[in-house]
Amino acid sequence: MARVHNLTSSIVEELGIAIVTGQYTPENPFPVEASLCQQFEASRSVLREAVKMLTAKGLLSARPRQGTRVEPVESWNLLDPDVLRWLLERKFSLDLLADFAEIRMAVEPMAAFFAAQRADEAAITRIEEALARMEAAEDGTDDPTQSDIAFHISILHASGNQFFVKFEDLVETALKFSIRLTNRFKGVQIGSVAEHGAVLTAIKAGDAEKARAGMEKLVEETLNLINEGKAEDKLRREQ
Repeated sequence: MARVHNLTSSIVEELGIAIVTGQYTPENPFPVEASLCQQFEASRSVLREAVKMLTAKGLLSARPRQGTRVEPVESWNLLDPDVLRWLLERKFSLDLLADFAEIRMAVEPMAAFFAAQRADEAAITRIEEALARMEAAEDGTDDPTQSDIAFHISILHASGNQFFVKFEDLVETALKFSIRLTNRFKGVQIGSVAEHGAVLTAIKAGDAEKARAGMEKLVEETLNLINEGKAEDKLRREQ
């Protein structure tokens, strides 16, 4: 059973990347089932499960007498973590990272606002542990990216809003790609522990507005750095 699951996952990964990178077009349509079974040396049931998973992500659709077709980007589930990852791996895009940062700007400051009003002891502890990991990362005993991600995710959970928590995959994926880039722009290895700590202090004090402003500052800095990178890229292309 594990082997079947692994095969299905690998097929989903390979086909997902192929779709997102534009390998399938009107001139090169999505292969028929028999061809894919032969390509992956998989049974029809395994192949159909993989196609079903890609359909659930909005990448494919199956219609009677028309077969399986690749859907336009507008139909893709852009909040799906696999689709997000495939998009970013397709071609590194500062424009896409800027879009991510704008979504974060709309969500994370308000998550911090509500965390200051609602976070219980367990939620506070989770944020403290994430900040401690960031401090450890400064000493080289934890991962800078993963510790930073843990901090932001902990605040989504501390908000007490189940819909904010649904943005966890998006925030995590965006941060995985943006943290190293923005830290490089700043000439540092890890985000400011002090600035992240200020958000935690405001949440613990129940100061919702200060928590919101502190998180907004963190995300806005990321967005500004990405936009600066976009401007530099544009200037280089024009030279």
